Amino acid sequence: MTADPAAAAWGPVPIVLEGAHVRLEPLTAAHLPDLFAAAADPEIWQYLPIAPPKTPNELRAWFESAARDVANRVSVAFATVAIASGRAIGSTRYLDIRPRDRGVEIGWTWLARSAWRTPVNTECKYLLLRHAFDDLGALRVQLKTDDRNRRSKAAIERIGARPEGVLRCDRVLWDSYVRDSAYFSVVHHEWAAVKRALEQKLEVA
Repeated sequence: MTADPAAAAWGPVPIVLEGAHVRLEPLTAAHLPDLFAAAADPEIWQYLPIAPPKTPNELRAWFESAARDVANRVSVAFATVAIASGRAIGSTRYLDIRPRDRGVEIGWTWLARSAWRTPVNTECKYLLLRHAFDDLGALRVQLKTDDRNRRSKAAIERIGARPEGVLRCDRVLWDSYVRDSAYFSVVHHEWAAVKRALEQKLEVA
C-alpha cells in the first residue's frame, strides 16, 4: 500500500500567530536574551523535562535541541512575545505531530512568572488551537502535564480540554523522578463550543 502524499505533508509549520496580548513567533536565537531573563525563576521549570537553565549556554542547549526538532519536523517551536513590551516572555510548541491522523500536541509551554494569572496563557492556547483546527483541519489536539502539577491541570481544563486519564510512570525527569502524565484533549467536534468559550474569556470581537 502506498502512502498518502497529502497525509504525509499535513502538519503545522513555523508561522506567526498574533492576538491582543501575545504574538507567537518562530523561535530563533535572537529570542534567547529575553528568554534567559524570563526563565530566571526555578519554579517555572519544576515540572519540565530539563533542569532550570542557570547560564545562557544552558538555555542555548535547550534552544538548539528545539531547533533540531523543528528541522526534523518533529515539532514547531515558538517564542511567546508580549505585544506591549515586544519582549519574549516564554515559549511553547506543537509536538507529537501525526499527519496520518491529523493530530498534534500543544506542549513544552513555559512563561515568565510575571505572566502567570494573566490572559497570556489562555490567549496562547487559543491561538494554537484555532490554527490547528480552523487552518489545518486537525481532528485532535492533546495536552499533557505532570500529574502533580495542579496549577497546570486546572489551566488546561479552564481552556476547555477534557481529561482523558493518567499514563503511569510515563517518563524519567532530569532529577530522576519517575513522572505520571495527565492527558487532556480537544477534538474537532468540540472545537466550536471551546472556541466560543475562549473568545468570551478573551473578549475577542
